[in-house]
Amino acid sequence: MTEPIPFSTALRERSSGAHSGSEGAGFMSDLIKGDGTREDYIALVAQHWFIYEALESAAERMRRDPVASVFITDRLTRLPALEADLEFLIGPDWRERIEPLPTTRRYVERINQVGATWSGGFIAHHYTRYLGDLSGGLFIGKLMQRRFGFDTNGIGFYIFGDIADPKAFKDVYRDQLDAAPWDDAEKERVIDEVLLAYQFNTDLFEDLARAKAESEAVA
Repeated sequence: MTEPIPFSTALRERSSGAHSGSEGAGFMSDLIKGDGTREDYIALVAQHWFIYEALESAAERMRRDPVASVFITDRLTRLPALEADLEFLIGPDWRERIEPLPTTRRYVERINQVGATWSGGFIAHHYTRYLGDLSGGLFIGKLMQRRFGFDTNGIGFYIFGDIADPKAFKDVYRDQLDAAPWDDAEKERVIDEVLLAYQFNTDLFEDLARAKAESEAVA
């Protein structure tokens, strides 16, 4: 008898195309290849702040949820690092100088919605962001460090000082996904939400490219 595919494996396989499409979006591809500028990087960090402010506020609301609470740990918290990065990159008045792009607004609205009403949806966004941060994100952080001559200031977002072994952490996280008490219908809903999260990320990169083009046209 064939063993059933673990949910974490099915989730990874079903979302791999969306993940690759998001990473391959022009704006992010340019940053990774070295064609992006320091200002491009700052623009991305600014949008991350809005996203993680929503996600980590949702995590606080979900701490007592019996399913979601298993995934929530302060070792993943990114908001203080993002704020330190923005102060370094922009200055002490960074908060007054950034604003969310249209996709970021929609992304935040969705995180706020599921983060108040649906633990599976919250976990879908939690998974998409944090496991991505512990995978390709670590590589991107090192690239930006070399590209722009940063020490740790400016890339604190990508430094997980409390997670010594990212692979082991991700393995445990996937075990927790497999142990979640979801029926087949709920698993499908979670996968759909992960796909939506990846679409938000792809759309955000397109927004960032559009905003850059508009800025260059005015200059």
